[in-house]
Order: sequence, then C-alpha cells, then structure tokens
Amino acid sequence: MHNVKDTRRATVRVGFDGRVHKTYSGPGKELRYENEVRILKFLEKKGCTFVPKLLHEDPEKLYIITTNCGQVVNKISKESLEKLFRELEQYGVRHLDAFERNVTYSGHLGRFCVIDFEFAENLETGEALYIDQIKKIAPKLP
Repeated sequence: MHNVKDTRRATVRVGFDGRVHKTYSGPGKELRYENEVRILKFLEKKGCTFVPKLLHEDPEKLYIITTNCGQVVNKISKESLEKLFRELEQYGVRHLDAFERNVTYSGHLGRFCVIDFEFAENLETGEALYIDQIKKIAPKLP
C-alpha cells in the first residue's frame, strides 16, 4: 500500500488491489467517520455512480475501505467543478467541502468523481455535522 494522504484528519492509503483505506484521526474523528459512512451508504442507495462505494467499515478503529474513483485531479475548471457538485446535489447530498482536492478522475468511468464526505450534508434528511461542530473541527472550511 502507498499513502495518498497523511494529514491531521486522516490517513488514506491505496492498496495494491486498488481499494482505498481511510483511517480517521484528529478533532471530531468519530463524528467525521459516522457522517462519511452515513453519506456513502445513502449515495449507494440513490444509485450515484461517481462516488466511492463503501466496502468495509470498522467503527472501533474509525477505519473504512472503499472502491477507488481514480486519480486526484491537478486541474479542473471552475465551471466543471461547480457542475460536478451540483450533480451530486441531484442525489440529495451537498458536499460542504467542494474543492478540487476532493475530485478525482476515473478513466474507467470516463468522468470526474467526488470523494471525501466527512462534512457532507444529506439534503433529504438534514443529517450533517452541525456548522458549529464543523468550525471546531476544521475552522478553515466555509
């Protein structure tokens, strides 16, 4: 496995089989873990094909395994970025961290995909991290 991301909030590794392994750490790790798992399950039920599929969850270790949605993009136009996150909202999810760092490109699908749903909001149920929780966890987010 090789590390893709190692920050205060998470360590993300890609296995030799292509699956993505994410371990949560830092402030609010339990809340962020629960939210991402809940959102990924919801998007799978909605049939959203341009997000990772949850393959394994371990709430004790705050660890998930998902499918791989391709390579992180280095450049995406503002228009394409906005269109992608608007498309996600059609599936009932607002990302709340809608930046290039959370976009990948899948050659297999031939399209941009969205990753990292720690701060996402379910528009149908209203479930999300509350804004005051988000500000405590990640004060630089909008």
